[in-house]
Amino acid sequence: MLKLKIEGSRRLCGELEMQGAKNSVLPIMSACALIDSKILLKRCPKLSDVYAAAQILTSLGCRCKRTHEGMEIDASALESSAISDPLMRLMRSSVIFMGALIGRCGECSITYPGGCELGPRPIDIHLDALRQLGAQITERHGTLVCKAPKGLKGTLINLSFPSVGATENIMLAACTAQGETVISNAAREPEIVDLAEFLNGCGASIKGAGEARIAIKGVTSLHGCEYTIMPDRIAAATFMCAAASTGGEISLKGARARDIEAFINTLRQSGCKIYETENGIYLSANGRPKAVRPIRTQPFPGFPTDAQALAMAYMSIADGTTIFIEDIFENRFRHVDELARMGAQIKTEGRVAVVSGVKRLSGASVKAPDLRGGAALCIAGCAAEGETIISNVELIDRGYEEIENSLSLLGAAIKRI
Repeated sequence: MLKLKIEGSRRLCGELEMQGAKNSVLPIMSACALIDSKILLKRCPKLSDVYAAAQILTSLGCRCKRTHEGMEIDASALESSAISDPLMRLMRSSVIFMGALIGRCGECSITYPGGCELGPRPIDIHLDALRQLGAQITERHGTLVCKAPKGLKGTLINLSFPSVGATENIMLAACTAQGETVISNAAREPEIVDLAEFLNGCGASIKGAGEARIAIKGVTSLHGCEYTIMPDRIAAATFMCAAASTGGEISLKGARARDIEAFINTLRQSGCKIYETENGIYLSANGRPKAVRPIRTQPFPGFPTDAQALAMAYMSIADGTTIFIEDIFENRFRHVDELARMGAQIKTEGRVAVVSGVKRLSGASVKAPDLRGGAALCIAGCAAEGETIISNVELIDRGYEEIENSLSLLGAAIKRI
């Protein structure tokens, strides 16, 4: 079993270049199934979830190849619209293939997706939206069979919640549907904008991405292109917390402050100095952080749920008490027990966690409960006194390119064992 070993209490300083965004590249890879020609995705991160998406594409008849430039994907030989249950279970975002496949083939067959256990993430919003576009969806022994015998037709879709995944699925399905589709109460995350810019680069007609109303005019076909994936804003937040927790100083080349303004405001409240530079983001921290105002996770542009565990690890050594309210996923405090093993004082009730900062954490043997919880333990391990051993590293690999190499470049004593 692979583990990470960290010798803590080392000040993290230096410069990192940001990897491509996990939460952007996966829907864009799904979108490649729509396109009957070659695609080159530059700054495509080397993540286990990316390889899982490539496995799914390959199973459908597509060709995927990693080169020095990025990921080459050719879906011209697409021969299937059915994804097996083992492949669907590899990651949560596998459900996004539904919109692309029904848009390309007029039908698809999938099972329910897997991924980190963060509590219920129902796909009812996805299914209802596709039905409004004209899809007929039935469930047979756990398999969802989707067909559009008369093709998909544009319509007005009002989402009950600004779901990122549902917004992406609608965009993919509507690209080649007849007429115009309008999404009301759409998700506004930067990854939505990245997907729209990719699709527009392939010949789609999408306006309003990043706003609450997105309009998609269907086109007859899409073509290939070269596209550079946006920088990963959650990876940026991770390394900012790691540096801040050790009183460090870092520059993140390629990071975009506008993507994580709510998170940056929180770090500034804690005492960090943060500046947007010509090439990215600069952070400087000195001494013990101060507790901050209550942190409530919200859809973009609010505080991202993916950064909640990261901020909690950082606030566990703050001077004072910080309250966290998790409004997106009901089971996203699974890292709390592991932080407690390291000396953190955290009490939870329902969706609320109260973090009473301690002067220092102590190294311990801990287990990554999920992707971001695992990254939070890396942050805590860098700040803690003594040795920290983190197991379940494969969960961290879902979203970070060899996180130990990045932290080592900043001066951390960390290695994979």
